[in-house]
Amino acid sequence: MPAAPAGAGAGRPRAAVVAALMLTMALAALEGTIVATAVPQVVGDLGGFSVFSWLFSGYLLAVTVSLPVYGKLSDTFGRKPVLLFGTALFLAGSLLCSVAWNMAALIAFRIVQGLGGGALQGTVQTLAADLYPLKDRPKIQARMSTVWATSAVGGPALGGLLAAYAHWRWIFLINLPVGALALWLIHRHLHEPARDRAAATPRGRIDWPGALAVFACGGVLLFAVVQGGVAWPWLSAPSLALLAASAVLAVLVVRIERRAEEPVLPGWVWRRRTIAAVNLAMAALGVVMVAPMVFVPTYAQSVLGLDPISAGFVMSGMTLSWPVTAALSQHVYRRIGFRNSAAVGIALAAAVLFSFTLLPYPARPWQPALIMLLLGAALGLFQLPLIVGVQSTVGWSERGTTTASVLFCRQVGQSLGAAALGAVANLTIASRLADAPVPGLPTRLDDVSGALDRPDLVPPAAAEQLRGAVATAVDHIFFGASAAAVAALLVLLLIAPRRFPVLPEQRED
Repeated sequence: MPAAPAGAGAGRPRAAVVAALMLTMALAALEGTIVATAVPQVVGDLGGFSVFSWLFSGYLLAVTVSLPVYGKLSDTFGRKPVLLFGTALFLAGSLLCSVAWNMAALIAFRIVQGLGGGALQGTVQTLAADLYPLKDRPKIQARMSTVWATSAVGGPALGGLLAAYAHWRWIFLINLPVGALALWLIHRHLHEPARDRAAATPRGRIDWPGALAVFACGGVLLFAVVQGGVAWPWLSAPSLALLAASAVLAVLVVRIERRAEEPVLPGWVWRRRTIAAVNLAMAALGVVMVAPMVFVPTYAQSVLGLDPISAGFVMSGMTLSWPVTAALSQHVYRRIGFRNSAAVGIALAAAVLFSFTLLPYPARPWQPALIMLLLGAALGLFQLPLIVGVQSTVGWSERGTTTASVLFCRQVGQSLGAAALGAVANLTIASRLADAPVPGLPTRLDDVSGALDRPDLVPPAAAEQLRGAVATAVDHIFFGASAAAVAALLVLLLIAPRRFPVLPEQRED
């Protein structure tokens, strides 16, 4: 008989575990949106304007490079100890952030927070698959998507309220009661049956050299990507040195993992067609997500002239439609399969992304809002079938590693996509400004944001030229995102098997 899932059993115990998972997921989902709105207050109090972006980049680095490590540890020692440790570390980082005395300390403590956040993201998604059989899994995944959607809409408002009427330190302190409740619920109600633990990977020697090599390689690569084109030019000595170092470390990772008894990044993650295809498709999704998440708010405020709250409403359509179609996707993949459902979703997403480039200039606010609504609906149909499908092809002892590899690839794709598409945007704006026969335009890219924030300080013709340049840059960004969606579609059609090899114990009756 197959082993019972963690926290199995009807009624209050499993409901308490699901509540704990949603609370811990909320901690991870809120961290970016709630902090972003308080940045002016943080910089005003601590200083460090030139490096404040590392409040987000440092956290992202820590989450990304720790994901595969936590995935392997959860397969080896169980989900509960990893989730307890990660939640406690996240809360410790939050407490330290709340007492930071300067920007350098706050960035360091955000990295501590991110090291805990890596455990939250991967382990919660793995436990969601442990808790529910395949036929019921969309329910828990839809709830998790709802948490992310609610955080995306409510996080900025909550962060603004705390920064305006309390103090920016409360954006970190508010994590403590939420996390403490989640810890208590996990400790009391999450029980991993002995049969599951017995089926887990034998507790051999922990692959600490591999973990450190993965951490170093990922950290150096993402540092190069985050800083390239910002702190120094892409073809400068620092960028080339960091990229070369990441390549050397990647070779080192491969050599260490091949010799390790229980590698953190096992080779079977890439040798199995299904997992490899899903990893590549999710990396492409990371690139796709850069366009709406990073550039639509700028487009809405700089080109359409909307205030920050109205710009948030333009984005909210995607966060609202995504969980709806994710919850309904089970009715699609049960009929046509995981691969075909995801292919339909990403094909629709490619068309929707390309339609953004056809908007008139200037567009009406409802037009990009409608595109965001349709994009969220398409991506909900794409992502959930892949996650549910790939988790159903592996047993308990491999599910943590598999889930972590999927999330790791999505995070890396987002980081690389932000760098690549950001470079496209900078080149487009620089080219438009260089060729413009309009006086009063900023001569440096660093001055463009200031001119957009205060258009009254530049001549009207120059302000209009700036808005046109940004609109063109965002069009190019969405064209690039559409190309990434097409690449994901090709991966699914050419690499992924037509039918995912779902394990017998995971199949529906």
